[in-house]
Amino acid sequence: MSVACPSPTEDASLALLQALIARPSITPDDAGCMSLLGERLQALGFALQWLDAGPADAQVRNLWATRNAATPSAPRLVFAGHTDVVPTGPVEQWTSPPFTPTLRDGKLFGRGSSDMKGSIAAFIVALERFLQNQPEPSLQLALLLTSDEEGPAQFGTRYVVEALRARGERLDYCIVGEPTAVKTTGDMIKNGRRGSLSGRLTVHGVQGHIAYPHLASNPVHQLAPALAELTGITWDAGNAFFPPTSFQVSNIHAGTGATNVIPGQAVVDFNFRFSTESTAERLQQRVEMVLQKHGLRYTLDWSLSGEPFLTPRGPLVEAIEQAILAETGLQTELSTTGGTSDGRFIATLCEQVVELGPPNASIHKIDEHIGLEDLATLTRIYQRVLEHLNASLPSTGSL
Repeated sequence: MSVACPSPTEDASLALLQALIARPSITPDDAGCMSLLGERLQALGFALQWLDAGPADAQVRNLWATRNAATPSAPRLVFAGHTDVVPTGPVEQWTSPPFTPTLRDGKLFGRGSSDMKGSIAAFIVALERFLQNQPEPSLQLALLLTSDEEGPAQFGTRYVVEALRARGERLDYCIVGEPTAVKTTGDMIKNGRRGSLSGRLTVHGVQGHIAYPHLASNPVHQLAPALAELTGITWDAGNAFFPPTSFQVSNIHAGTGATNVIPGQAVVDFNFRFSTESTAERLQQRVEMVLQKHGLRYTLDWSLSGEPFLTPRGPLVEAIEQAILAETGLQTELSTTGGTSDGRFIATLCEQVVELGPPNASIHKIDEHIGLEDLATLTRIYQRVLEHLNASLPSTGSL
């Protein structure tokens, strides 16, 4: 079995990533990752603000680190990411221990290597290289790091964004380090995400003996035609960036377990992944219209986990496209596919949000890994984006 040896240009990102993987930061535990990152950022002149939140027994670690430019009105670029990782699953199924970073066949294995400690390591090293060459940049810089992305996501980025909004902080550009590539770093970036709206529908009937249906009211029978109509609706046609809005049922439950009992209620869990052509409010209204049309007695609880967002071509997308082309020769694909990310919270405060990271094929899996070349390429892409955005601004005259 071959062991890949990193080149000198890869050493810094690789060493930092190895140190992060070795800290078992299963959500919401940060396990010391941010203290390590904070030390690196302080050495670069960043001011650190700890915005920890959440219950005492599940404290969420949040770091807002800023480095101001000589011109306060200069735009600010934010790198955003999360240090928490999902649980490992059966440890015995891993080829090497999940929190022991292991080099094998040109890849680094370990939980969080791709999602998303690799991107964070690349952020930091790209900033170090950029500031070594541009010690007084025109661009304002910041990092938003949290240990609550893989969990409920209540006290992480969402919390920090609201705190920043309350004090009037401005975010101009944001790169979220989510793993977005399909086969190789740079082949796809996310310039938006669909919204996610979930519902739990409870249809109320009357429980009774199955041999005496006239003395009962079967909620499953009542539900069936309404559900058939809901699954057949075209909610919207999507647009150039988004596929049509999708309605999917994730669970249906009814009954007592006995075959001779008509259930008293039926419960349906469903979800919309919706485009910018629809709104959560309009989707809710349309569902309720169908339920009322079919005369159901029901209760319906809604949960909106994120509105859709879209960043059209502009300074940030163009800087990333140019950086990817220069480093890889690829014309990157703009996409809004996939699940939700913390970008949905940041987009409420920042008009230009793009997700850019390594390949996502192994994330959340046994033997999660990142290619060493992907890590090195990602670091160089981030550095080029910094250089491009900084070069587009007037010089501070301090160099």
